[in-house]
Amino acid sequence: MRIESLETISPPDHEDLRALLIDAVEHGASVGYLWSEVRAEVDDYWRGVGADLAARRRVLLAARGPDGRITGSAQLALESRSNGRHRAEVQKMLVWHAARGRGLGRALLARLEAEAKARGRTLLFLDTTVGAAGAEEFYLKAGYRRAGGIPDYAANPDGRLEANVIFYKRL
Repeated sequence: MRIESLETISPPDHEDLRALLIDAVEHGASVGYLWSEVRAEVDDYWRGVGADLAARRRVLLAARGPDGRITGSAQLALESRSNGRHRAEVQKMLVWHAARGRGLGRALLARLEAEAKARGRTLLFLDTTVGAAGAEEFYLKAGYRRAGGIPDYAANPDGRLEANVIFYKRL
């Protein structure tokens, strides 16, 4: 496995990222999409990420397997306003369902933190669904602290509203 920072999204990478996001949603990840709508919306999402990369508002990491295909990804949304340029939001930590439990998520998160430090970011934050498949434990083990949460924050892929939990980490 190798992790790289993508500056653009090539057509083959777009297809891999598209499939990765659909896989996450189809396996219950609350990452912004409902089952019924993800296939119709996913291409627009990745085009928007590409625009953010071009504008240097986002960092996109891709983990590649031995065949060169993307098996995981993670993002940093870089705050550009002058009062927040010290922080970034961790977004869309995705690992292909069949590849989970092998340390890929930990490796992506560690690389995101290194990328944040290299860009002068000293505070990271994120949110996840309460009780989401070990996500809370994952971030706690990585040194993140709970900051709170909001009831009925977002709909899971099946449409049920769920609370979120917000985490942060000082780098």
